[in-house]
Amino acid sequence: MAFTPTRPFRPARGLTSPHAQTLYASFARRPAVPADLVRERWKTPDDDFVDVDLLKGKPGAPRLLLLHGLEGSSRSGYIVQLLQGAAARGWSAMALNFRSCSGEPNRQAHAYSSGDTTDPLQVLKHWHDEREAKTFAIGFSLGGNVLLKMLGEAGAKAKLTAAVAVSVPYDLQACVKAIDEGSGVFSLYLRNFLHSMKSKALGKARLFPEKLNAKTIAAIRTIQGIDEHVTAPLYGFANAAAYYAACSSGPWVQKIQSPTLLISAEDDPLAPAALLPERGRKNPFVQQVTTTHGGHVGFVDGALHAPRFWAEEQALAYLDGFASGR
Repeated sequence: MAFTPTRPFRPARGLTSPHAQTLYASFARRPAVPADLVRERWKTPDDDFVDVDLLKGKPGAPRLLLLHGLEGSSRSGYIVQLLQGAAARGWSAMALNFRSCSGEPNRQAHAYSSGDTTDPLQVLKHWHDEREAKTFAIGFSLGGNVLLKMLGEAGAKAKLTAAVAVSVPYDLQACVKAIDEGSGVFSLYLRNFLHSMKSKALGKARLFPEKLNAKTIAAIRTIQGIDEHVTAPLYGFANAAAYYAACSSGPWVQKIQSPTLLISAEDDPLAPAALLPERGRKNPFVQQVTTTHGGHVGFVDGALHAPRFWAEEQALAYLDGFASGR
């Protein structure tokens, strides 16, 4: 049975612009971290580590894995809001920090990428080895791309009861091009992402000069430049184009065999809903909920002094149906 949103999305007054939606949600949302949230550091098979924030729920309650976006973390506003939602329901939750995103650099030369599903699979295995329970996942932007690729790769073997992906860059090449070549507000997106990504890459170059060239990295002025000279070579791709082709989640959506909700906005300036391939739209396991407005990981409605975040509410409403057995 198809999911029906609990209410239509209507942008908050003054936030009809996609950029206003995107920026307001990014900078104005500061929810309180649940008091009983605990951070743990888990070793990985390649002599590295991941930091995860854990919320303990009621015995036998559903479990929720949360995956953040590019250069985000487990403390990003949208992740914390869902941790609050899980706590209110008595669910367990696990917010994964992709490598280098927890506030401390990881040990290996590579950190994370848009298509590396290794760490999410590891933390899910930890949960499944622990005990059986309904297991959900929600991913945002890059985290949504990773989630959908993971589900597509696993097919019928996926152990997720249901999943939600919000504002996913189904076509990485197109989304990077929008940031790199856009004007006006796009320069703010580029500057924000590039500053963080270059800083981390330069730190890696100092530790691994045989793998990364610090001078080349210092001269980079685009996201594609980072992917060309850092991400692609560290992950074994010939170039950025090969990396984008292999790791874009769009082609994987048609292979998903777990109930999955996709939430996107038509006016998303970075990852518009229209980028989802037609074959993915026809997958009976997948439902796409598309709004006219909403921006990128925005979906702010209500009032500016008392905002509500529609996508997060609908994601939890969708999963509530599976939690209750509907």
